[in-house]
Amino acid sequence: MLTLIFFQYIINILKTIQNRIKEVKKMKKIELLAPAGSFEKAKIAFLYGADAVYCGTSSLSLRTRADMGNDDLVKTIKYAHSIGKRVHVTLNIFAWDEKYEEIIEMAKILNEVKPDAIIAADGGVMEVLKKYAPDVPIHVSTQANVVSLHAANFWHKNGAKRVIMAREANKEQIRYIMENKPKDLEVEMFGHGAICFAYSGRCFLSDFLCGRSANLGDCAQSCRWSYNLYAEEKNNPGQLMPLESDENGTSIFSSKDLCLIKEIPEIIDMGVDSLKIEGRLKTEYYVASVVNAYRTAIDDYMKDPENYDYTKYLNELEKVKTRPFTTFYFNDRKNEDIQDFSGKQYNDKYEFGGKIVEAKEEKSVIEIKNKLTVGDTLEILKPGQFEPIEFKIEQLWDYETGEKIDFVSPGVKGQKVLMNIPVKCENNWIMRRKKGN
Repeated sequence: MLTLIFFQYIINILKTIQNRIKEVKKMKKIELLAPAGSFEKAKIAFLYGADAVYCGTSSLSLRTRADMGNDDLVKTIKYAHSIGKRVHVTLNIFAWDEKYEEIIEMAKILNEVKPDAIIAADGGVMEVLKKYAPDVPIHVSTQANVVSLHAANFWHKNGAKRVIMAREANKEQIRYIMENKPKDLEVEMFGHGAICFAYSGRCFLSDFLCGRSANLGDCAQSCRWSYNLYAEEKNNPGQLMPLESDENGTSIFSSKDLCLIKEIPEIIDMGVDSLKIEGRLKTEYYVASVVNAYRTAIDDYMKDPENYDYTKYLNELEKVKTRPFTTFYFNDRKNEDIQDFSGKQYNDKYEFGGKIVEAKEEKSVIEIKNKLTVGDTLEILKPGQFEPIEFKIEQLWDYETGEKIDFVSPGVKGQKVLMNIPVKCENNWIMRRKKGN
């Protein structure tokens, strides 16, 4: 009798496991979409687990300082396709009439090289794309400010394959859209990075204060400056009195950075097609660290949903130079924890140490990003492995002469040094330096 009870117990456990496996298999695989401000950053993003990257030329996307010319753009698309990855090209400016000749030429180029999508916001630009790049799917940019099912349906009827949700959309709104949208319409949302205010990023403040148009990709991020506000006495012209201030001035928006690593289960369970990381102007270190954390978090949840622990991924993200984190409006549209007025804008415990550009058994070549000194503690971010590899610098050698040195500074762009790495490594692996050794 006891034997039968025991076997029945085992059978029930096995059935539970099987049912859970079936549930996990039902989960739709979410795309991890990473920023690529250059060809090199695109390679780093793919190396550390991104399914796709988004990039664009400086003159036609909302990042004028992104280092991506037409040749690099084509090279990025070809490289991505050679390794089974995807590229979304941003063409999301709000264009003046004089820009359309350039837009038409770019559309023709993209129709030839065939990226996996073109991201656009301007209705006029979309009409051009449908005519001159008919073979490339259109994704509607967050700049179009999609916050409703009605807007999503509108863009779908006008040829969009995907809509990218406005940052201010919360989870209830996104879930409603996911449950009621056309089946062939994809939905993308931001999961990490800077929060652009003023209608999802279309801001006139930068243009007004310093003549740099955010709508053309040249935002000065003037919403995050520190301000002092003064009033001029009516009877004493030129006499200014401080109206309101503290030691940090008066900020309009000193936004924290978005971080939805804790909300990964909800995002995946809603069926969202793509999770986007902001940061085309960020460093290779930022791209590697953030992509690696979200890649691991997504994969771990898909494998074992019941034991998902976001804290370890959050701890890793907090090592990156970034603003303090917030979930913004995702959980609560009345969330007041979205601003930071402390004056402390960045994590300062770790910094970008360097990148392995020529891996060898002895004396690998390292491209230096910050000062390195013998005795410093470094962490290697190994692709496909969440836990970094920690070691101390035992010795450095000058790249040009081969002579032993005690330290090296980045100096000019491309400064290199020779270093023994205690583990087998590969090119393009990223290293960070632990400060305050």
